[in-house]
Amino acid sequence: MSKYRKWAGLFAIVVALTVCGAVAQAQKPGKNPQIGLLFFGSRNQPHLESFQRGLRNLGYVEGKNIHIEYRYAEGKQNRLAQLAADLVRLKVDVIVTTSNQGGLATRQASKTTPIVLTTGDPVGVGLAASLAKPGGNVTGLSVLLPELSGKRLELLKETFPKIMRIGMLWNPLQPTAINAIHETQAAAQAHALQLHSLEVRAREEIESAVAQMSKIRPSALLVILDPLTTRNSKRIVELAAKYRVPGMYPTEQFAEEGGLMSYGPSIEDLYYRAATYVDKILKGANPADLPVEQPTKFELIINLKAAKQIGLTIPPNVLARADRVIK
Repeated sequence: MSKYRKWAGLFAIVVALTVCGAVAQAQKPGKNPQIGLLFFGSRNQPHLESFQRGLRNLGYVEGKNIHIEYRYAEGKQNRLAQLAADLVRLKVDVIVTTSNQGGLATRQASKTTPIVLTTGDPVGVGLAASLAKPGGNVTGLSVLLPELSGKRLELLKETFPKIMRIGMLWNPLQPTAINAIHETQAAAQAHALQLHSLEVRAREEIESAVAQMSKIRPSALLVILDPLTTRNSKRIVELAAKYRVPGMYPTEQFAEEGGLMSYGPSIEDLYYRAATYVDKILKGANPADLPVEQPTKFELIINLKAAKQIGLTIPPNVLARADRVIK
């Protein structure tokens, strides 16, 4: 009988260990969350590190406790739908995209997968019902503030009081550009400036559009924010220098690549803040209830090397207002 009790006790221990092992196995955390990153442009993304830094500061380390799938459209809009569908098939937990076009393509691929825009205008293109209450599955950060185009004209006029004609480079295929154009026209009228429309719908049209400046002889060039102009920023500033025309640009990368002046939201800051949306969604927040944020940090950047190249002097009062001066 004693021997029986001994074996019964051993059996009970084995069963208990087996059950504990099964419970421990069941309590192991699941697979790491997956993020899909959909870029309109190429692999050379100047602000990607800001997004990754934002994730790290929130405790997410790529390759350890989070996995990121990268997709690049290489500037080809017709590739976005396929790449978005690919990310949806992978069943990623959230898709982060960097343009209105990317958001539209991803929303078409899925109306349930959470989508976060780093830069865009989700309300303007119909991806969100409102800034405060997006509804649906799209939220993030809005970068297209129409009133900024008027502010850029004011800065140009303050810097070069004698300017009269402005060449305005913009993409008429971008629906949200219309509001910016209306704001720019109103500002031009207020400052007695003539606007000359330089339309560009594809990369191949940029050179011929900017070349029109040799005919209309504008006093300055104003570039309207758009993925097309942003992706080709370096070529645009090179052409402006070729025609010796001072340029006012919508984001810092233009000034960093040789453009004279830029004024607009800090794109680096927007990418960084996009990580907070990912964090909230991974913790259970519904994108429909996450308000779309507008930019809070704006920067005036002046490139003195560019000014010297085309023989211009920036007034001291304008230089004093600059957040950054490139020498």
